[in-house]
Parts: sequence; structure tokens; C-alpha cells
Amino acid sequence: MDILSFMQNVYALNEVEARKLRFLYSHSGISQRYSTIADYTRPLPEWKFYPQTENLEPFPSLEQRMAVYHKQAPALSVDAIRDCLNHTHQPKNITHLITVSCTGMSAPGLDLQVMELMDLEKTIFRTSINFMGCYAAIHALKIGDAICKSDKQAQVLIVCTELCTLHFQREATVDNMTSSLIFGDGAAAVLLLHDDAKEEGLFIDKFYSEINPKGKRDMAWELSSSGFLMTLSGYVPDLIEEDFAAVAGRALAKDGTLIDDVSHWCIHPGGKRILQAIHKSLDFTNGQLQCSYDVLNEFGNLSSASILFVLKKMMEQKREVKKLFGAAFGPGLTVETFTAHR
Repeated sequence: MDILSFMQNVYALNEVEARKLRFLYSHSGISQRYSTIADYTRPLPEWKFYPQTENLEPFPSLEQRMAVYHKQAPALSVDAIRDCLNHTHQPKNITHLITVSCTGMSAPGLDLQVMELMDLEKTIFRTSINFMGCYAAIHALKIGDAICKSDKQAQVLIVCTELCTLHFQREATVDNMTSSLIFGDGAAAVLLLHDDAKEEGLFIDKFYSEINPKGKRDMAWELSSSGFLMTLSGYVPDLIEEDFAAVAGRALAKDGTLIDDVSHWCIHPGGKRILQAIHKSLDFTNGQLQCSYDVLNEFGNLSSASILFVLKKMMEQKREVKKLFGAAFGPGLTVETFTAHR
């Protein structure tokens, strides 16, 4: 509700428009989100990032936003990594580092910053996955899985760090208001080892990717001088509802299983309507997407980090995972999936 007040004032909405926005916020399925920018929950005289002016002039440039990213993203990444390793794995043993982000970039970048802050080996294999959007974590898992299969000694650390709220845009367009409604900031990390490692965790089975060209321009993420610009058409949930069951069926066929064999559905919580679309597409009836709804409610959409939040919530339940099916969506319209078991 704090950020709603900020948006109503900045967008300069009339009473009717402000009421519509309030309705959207109250029906978003999101109770709270997190941001590296404190201005969203502070009165105007206490703003530090945005100008203390009615029209936000001079509006923060891309350089200013990247300066915040350069300062905040490494610390948040390290917090997520330490939570992942949990004192049971030594940073010195990490052989590969994959950083993932679509909300900030520079060179030297996040990978080198994390390496230095964590005191990782200077000979570490590192790579960065940038600007792939919400499905990028699965793409990173795919790369990490390939590394582990080729090297039994590999310890692949993946960290997804997204500062989505850095890219607020003040024009009251549908895309801008949708972005300011659902996205939050956060980071998540995951460690991949070879299947022979004597560790608790999930075993990755297969990956599958498919692009729906009909949604090519309905979900987009582009650079601009005033930050990154999101396009998120209201048609996206319709496309997902229309195609998801078929895509899931094809992905599972590659794994030699059926939809009925899946015990856990680890779905990227892109928004309430997207989760509802998947619910309808698969004819769900009894809370199969509860973990995704819970993450959306507690954090909003964290772009690439979201699906790892859902995965962690599922693993914390300590229930038997006979077959887990994960899926995330992004520009393209791209659907990336994976299967796993415990």
C-alpha cells in the first residue's frame, strides 16, 4: 500500500484512475515486495534517489540507476550465496560461477565483484547470463548441469540478482503501471554438483525449451536512456493458457513421463493472471501452484530469481519429490522448462 500511494502521486492520477489502480493492487496477489530504493515508502522530503520535485525532474538517468546496481547487487548476491552454502560448502571449493541478471550490467561486472567479496579462487571459471529475463535461471541451470556432467569435481554456483524497481518509469502507460505493480528486488543462489556427490538435494533430469512466435512482441525488455523498458501485454496469460499444457506434455515426453506423473509444479510466478492461466490450462483443482502463489504474495515477481524462490520453498517442505516440473517464461515468448526428482 505504501508503493501504491507513491504511484498514485507520481502518475498524477485523477480520482477515478487512482481508484482503478488501487483495485489492481488489491487484486494482484501480492502483499509485499522489496526494493533497494527506500523512496517508495518514504515521504517526499526524505527521498534520496528520486528528485524531490512534483514531476521527478531531473529524472534519474540510466547511469544513476546502474550506479545503484553496482553498489547494491554485489552485497545482495553475497547474502544469497551465503544462505545457499549455509556453512556446509566452502567458497574456496567453488569451481564455476554463473551470475544471472537482466536489470543491470557492467564490465568488470557482478561476476568479478562476487568473486572478490567471496574470496573465490582467481582461477575460477566464470560466466554471466544477461538480459534473458525471467527464464534465465533455468538457462543457467542448463549450463551448470552440462558442466557437472562433464566434470565430476565441479561445484557450480549460480546466483540470480535482480533489482527490478531501479527501472521505474513515470509515464502512466499500461506497461509501466503493470511493471510497477508486480516487480520487486531480490537474489537467489543455487549450488550444482555431480550426481555422484554424496549430498542431499534434487537430481536434475531433463531440460526443454520452446518459443511461441505469436508472443514475440507481447513480452519485451529493452534499454533506454532513462532505464530499462518493459512491455508486458495482457495477451500473455491468454497465450500461456492456450499452449502451456501442450508444451508441458512435449517436455515431459522428452523425459519419458506424463503430466499425471508430476508431483511438484515449480512455476515462475510472473503474475496472478499467469498462474491462473496455467491453473486452467492444466485443469488443476487442489493447490498444485501454492508455492508459486506464496512467493508472488511475499515477494512479487523477482524476474530470474523467482523460480529459485519457489524451488527453495518446495525443498523446505521435505516431501518426497517423485517428479518436479519447473517452467519460466520470458521475451520471445520463450518457455524454459526442467524436470527433477529427489
